[in-house]
Amino acid sequence: MEVPVSKEKKFLPWIIAAGVAIPLVVGILAVAPKMEILGEFNYYIFPLFNAIINGTTFLVLLLALYAIKQKNIALHKMLMTSAIALSLLFLVFYVLFHLSTETTKHPGSGTLLYVYYFVLASHILLSIAIIPLVLITYVRALSEKFDQHRKIARITLPLWLYITLTGVIVYVMISPYYPQ
Repeated sequence: MEVPVSKEKKFLPWIIAAGVAIPLVVGILAVAPKMEILGEFNYYIFPLFNAIINGTTFLVLLLALYAIKQKNIALHKMLMTSAIALSLLFLVFYVLFHLSTETTKHPGSGTLLYVYYFVLASHILLSIAIIPLVLITYVRALSEKFDQHRKIARITLPLWLYITLTGVIVYVMISPYYPQ
C-alpha cells in the first residue's frame, strides 16, 4: 500500500526553492548591469507602487487577523491569499525597478542615517526569512494542519506586518533622494 504524501511534504521542495531563489535573484540584482526593459520609462514610479502595495498588504494582514479572531475562516483565507498575491506583485515591481536602476544612496548623516540603515537592514534580513515562513504557514492551512498552522502563524504574522510597515518607512526615508 502506497502512503500518500502530505501536501506539506509535496510543497517542501518548492518552498525551499523559493526561499533560496528569491533572495539570490534579489542579491544578483544589486550588482547586475542595468537595462531599460520598458524603454524610456520612469522606473522611479515602481518604489511608490511598492510602498502602496506594502501598505495595502499591512492592512490586509490586519483584516485577516481580525477575520480569524471573529472565526470568519472564509474571509481570513481570502485575505491571506490576497496578501500573498500582493507580495508577488510587489516582487515583480521590485525586480523591474532593480533591473533598470542603480541603487539610490541615502545621503543623510548622524542619527537619521543610522535609523535608516537599521530599518533597512532589519527589513531586508526579515524579508529573506519571511518567504519560507509564509509559504509553510499557507501550506499548513491548505493541508488542514490547523494546530501547526496557528503555531507558525504566531511567528509569521508579526514578522510580515513588520516587513510591510518597514517597507513603507524605507520608501518614505529614501524617496526624496531618487533622481528626478
